[in-house]
Formats: sequence, C-alpha cells, structure tokens
Amino acid sequence: MPRTVEIILTVALLVCVAPLAVAVAIAVRAELGRPILFRQIRSGQWGERIAIYKFRSMTDARDAAGALLPDAARTGRVGHTIRRFRLDEIPQLLSILRGDTALVGPRPLLEETVREFDLAGEARGAVRPGLTGWAQVNGNSRLANVEKICMDLWYVYRRDTWLDFRILWLTLVTLVRGETRSERRIAAACAWLKDGANFNFPPEMRRHP
Repeated sequence: MPRTVEIILTVALLVCVAPLAVAVAIAVRAELGRPILFRQIRSGQWGERIAIYKFRSMTDARDAAGALLPDAARTGRVGHTIRRFRLDEIPQLLSILRGDTALVGPRPLLEETVREFDLAGEARGAVRPGLTGWAQVNGNSRLANVEKICMDLWYVYRRDTWLDFRILWLTLVTLVRGETRSERRIAAACAWLKDGANFNFPPEMRRHP
C-alpha cells in the first residue's frame, strides 16, 4: 500500500476511534489501575527494535511462587472485551504514523521468536510489521505458530495494494464474526512453503503436510 494512502487511512481511523480510545482508557483505569498502556519491545523491519504500545488488558497477578497466572486468570471483563474486538491495539495507530509499523503486514514478534525461526524469521521481517495481516484474518489465535509463519511469508511474497485492502476488509469481517480458520488459505500457504522455499525452517515446519 502506498505510504500516502496508508497515512490518510490511519489519520481517518484515529479521528473515528478517538472517542472510543478515551472510553477504553477510562475503563482500563477503572478495572486495572495504572499504567493504562502496556509497552513491549518487538522486532520490526529487518530486525530493528521497535516499541509496541497497547491498552492493558491483564493484571499482573501471580501465584504463591511468584509466577504469572495464566492469561485467562488475569483477564477481567474489560480486558476480555477489548481483546475480543482488538481495541487494545488502538495505540498502535500512532506507530503507523511514525513509520515503525504498517496498517497491513505480519504482526511484530518478540526478538527471541524471530531468532528461533532463523532465516524464515528474517524473511518475515522484509516488510514493516502490521496492525493486521493475512494470518490475523485467517484464524489468528486458532493458528499454530508454524501456520502463522506460512501465512506471513506467503503475504510477504504476494503482497500488493489490492491484497492489503482485501485484508483490511476481512479484518472488519473478523471483528464482527469472530476468528475462524480458513483451511483452504492455510493449506495453500503451507503447501507453497512445504519445501522450505529456500529458507532454513525449524524441523517442525519441514514436517508440515
């Protein structure tokens, strides 16, 4: 997607969701307290370190041994709602304006996760990470990690403006209908990469049918 178009769309989105962002911030403050935002360092394009901001959706509750409780035990009513509709991602619109991320692209991963996937992780970083992507509209949390990598690399090599707009439309559909796996698209992406596509995939990726 041309950068100018991306900026125009992002500014329009910011204007539209500004009142909602204020409401989410108030709700998070009431349920979770401060800080309202969650910050984490992720791997950006070509491995550049970028900061990702989200509205907090979970507490820091821990067990007797000091370990964090499972996500489900730390997510309250507000957190569940904002995660269901991806409202926690609203602050990332500012990252798009800064140029750290894009509207559409593979989601930014932790640096250690990128290293784990070796050359496949590096190839995934050939484009700016996005707010939404091909994996997110074809299953997202219902996908195995290997499937997400297949979907992301398929997008990196097939991306164009029309595909980006298709993903934006499918994102709206997903927000309304919820996450569903597209077995046909998943199979197509994994078949395209079944031989590794000249990348040094981890063994579990090579075993994918």
